[in-house]
Amino acid sequence: MLELRGVSKAFGAIVVAERIDLALSAGEALGVIGPNGAGKSTLFNLITGMLRPDSGRVILDGLDITDLAPEDRCRAGIGRSFQIPLPFDHLSVFENLSVAALFGGGMGQAEAIQHCGRTLELTGLEAKANRRAGSLPLLDRKRLELARALATRPRTLLLDEIAGGLTEAECQELVETIRTIHAGGVGIIWIEHVVHALLAVVQRLVVLDFGRVVAQGVPAEVMRSSEVQTIYMGVPA
Repeated sequence: MLELRGVSKAFGAIVVAERIDLALSAGEALGVIGPNGAGKSTLFNLITGMLRPDSGRVILDGLDITDLAPEDRCRAGIGRSFQIPLPFDHLSVFENLSVAALFGGGMGQAEAIQHCGRTLELTGLEAKANRRAGSLPLLDRKRLELARALATRPRTLLLDEIAGGLTEAECQELVETIRTIHAGGVGIIWIEHVVHALLAVVQRLVVLDFGRVVAQGVPAEVMRSSEVQTIYMGVPA
């Protein structure tokens, strides 16, 4: 469904992505871990078009989208949540979703209203549809960030540290929601530092360090790697 072929990006002497080869199959859930500064969010910026690679190609459904603008990639089926939720605070929860569905998803008004209603139910926000987004607590802001991404009707969903700052109970609620989304056939790439939440969902794990893919494979095997433990946990394995 989604493929990066030899994607590289540097800012002067600082290399943030180095010849990254990555593929996501249809309906797959892929986890991405790595220490701060490893290039995880940069990876999402390259996939969504917020950054243009210095070399390499981004392929979606067999089509080269390297030169597509972010809004065109969104309408092509790539949705994204951000690490820090930044909704339109002065709008209601439902209005935030409507903006995403109408402009990000390119839907007509009647279709957008129905889709946003289903998305509110899926993300547990239906009771708060008319609340101003700026008044929501952290968990609901996280849910709204997820809902806004889903409102664009993505086939590939990118989640950037969506579990950060949540309590254990809140994290478990979020994991169940993401499982439901994945069960509906949406492909997921999830960046996360809350590793136990990530491992509860993903089928494959990729480890980044200094902009390079240093390991990937079955999550349990990757986490047992002495190199991964040393890089990610900062201790001798």
